[in-house]
Parts: sequence; structure tokens; C-alpha cells
Amino acid sequence: MQSARRQRERAVRMSVKVWETHSADETFALGREIGRRAQAGDVYTLVGDLGTGKTVLTQGVAAGLGIGEPVSSPTFTILQIYEEGRLPFYHFDVYRIGDVAEMDEIGYEDYFYGGGVCLIEWANLIGEILPPACHEIKIEKDLSRGCDYRRITVADPM
Repeated sequence: MQSARRQRERAVRMSVKVWETHSADETFALGREIGRRAQAGDVYTLVGDLGTGKTVLTQGVAAGLGIGEPVSSPTFTILQIYEEGRLPFYHFDVYRIGDVAEMDEIGYEDYFYGGGVCLIEWANLIGEILPPACHEIKIEKDLSRGCDYRRITVADPM
């Protein structure tokens, strides 16, 4: 049986771009550019190991949306909502989700299919409920290239 993710990959063609950043400021700047380009209804998935800069990138996305308030990882609340920017921003962190059914309890569909921008950290943990046309972001470290080096892959639906 094919996984939902594989089925989604077959249904949506992706344009893949790779960036290399060498500081938190560069990672933030890339996030800010993503936020500037984001449109209502966009869903961004974000995966990467602990300490790769997911929160820094997310802070940049928020800045690109015009959000001035502090943005932190909502690990213990699953969802933080920011409404002061040009579009509502829904920041999910599903790291502590025990079962995908927990997403039903917070009404995830209202956010995933609403008029704002969603960014979901650890999205690989809820792959079966993600919309088919997500923007997929992956952050990787390579310590042989320096402590602050990041390889950031962005796959956008075409």
C-alpha cells in the first residue's frame, strides 16, 4: 500500500530550489523572502533535526508577512496564531503530537484550508492529513562545513 505522501507526490509536480546559509541572519532572511511571497491559503511544511534553525526560518517568514510580535516555537501549545500581518499566520509545531487525531481537536482544517498562511514544524509526523499542494522546506546541517552552515531545500508546487 502506498503512503499518503507518495500519492501526494505523484499528484503534485514540484519545483525544487536549494539555498545554503552560513548564519542565523541568512536563514532569517530566506524565511523573510518566503513570507513576502506567501499567499493566502499557502501551507508550508518544515522538517529538520533539532537545532537546525526551524524557528529562525519561521521568524523570518513571520517578518516577511509583516508580523512584528515575537515568534517562538509553540511546542507545548501545538498552534500559535498571529493576525497582525498582511495575512493571518498559523504556526504549528506538531513535535509532541501522539496521534494525528489530536489535530482534529484543534480544528486543523480551518487553518490548512483557510485564508491565512500555515507553517507546520515537524510536518512529517502528520503527513497523512497534509493538503496535496504544500510548499515543502527541509533544513539540514553539515558540521564539516561549519557550525552555522545550513542547506535549505524548498519544494514548491507547480
